[in-house]
Amino acid sequence: MTENRKKPPVSFFNSRLIAIISISLVLFLMGLVFIVGLLSNELSIYMKENISFSIILKDGMTDREVQQMQRSLDAFPFIRSTHYISKEDAAAEMIAELGEDPQVFLGFNPFQASIEVKLKSEYANVDSLRTIEKKLTSDANVSELLYQQDMMQMVNNNIKQIGFVLGVLILVLMLISFTLINNTIRLLIYSKRFLIYTMRLVGATPGFIRKPFIKYNISSGFFAGILAIIMLAGSLYYLKQELLGLEEIIRWEGLCIICTVVLALGILLSVGAAFFAVNRYLRMERGEMYYI
Repeated sequence: MTENRKKPPVSFFNSRLIAIISISLVLFLMGLVFIVGLLSNELSIYMKENISFSIILKDGMTDREVQQMQRSLDAFPFIRSTHYISKEDAAAEMIAELGEDPQVFLGFNPFQASIEVKLKSEYANVDSLRTIEKKLTSDANVSELLYQQDMMQMVNNNIKQIGFVLGVLILVLMLISFTLINNTIRLLIYSKRFLIYTMRLVGATPGFIRKPFIKYNISSGFFAGILAIIMLAGSLYYLKQELLGLEEIIRWEGLCIICTVVLALGILLSVGAAFFAVNRYLRMERGEMYYI
């Protein structure tokens, strides 16, 4: 008569899978913060590069002189783009806004030709603009520069405040993430503490004891990172559908860097937590292991 042996039930949600899911959720939150930081940075660049100022030109300039001046402006390293607005174009814009033609009352076109200039983001601040103003107004054909100093200062101040808050949030989240991942892995290694003690008794070196735990958590961190990246990709796809024009602001190079960082953090934090957890049990005596 053969004895019927019951096989232990194999649950899909075993301890390793639960650990991978737990770590991936933490990495997912970190990735979201990184993406928010990337979006904030890209949005700040977009806003800075769309703040323009006008170079008011003196009357009497020929088209050739205007074109030559525009080419020289485009050659400056701090200028992103230029756009020439003639006196007629300026008058047409004002008529469209006011609904009336000032030339009818005045008998002449009161507007001056100008060149609208947009700066590169790193130069879009008040200090740089003052230096640029001195350089540009030295041209005999330039009447004056018109720009909204208060708005530019406000944009830069807001961007600095947002950057500081995001930086603090990332640091706090990193500490919380390491604590959560460390606790998750310590719980997994906790069940192996007597095995670690036995290996010590038979003369295994600390490096030999750590090796299987390190290898185990490298793969766990890798799979957790991949799962987090998949969740981040799904979130970005959803945001892309809800926020039109998102693909024009966010750069795929930055997203690739974030995915690499999330994957690397998944592996490094898992390995680091496993290293410290194993070291803890390597220093314990058998009696102490019963009371932890």
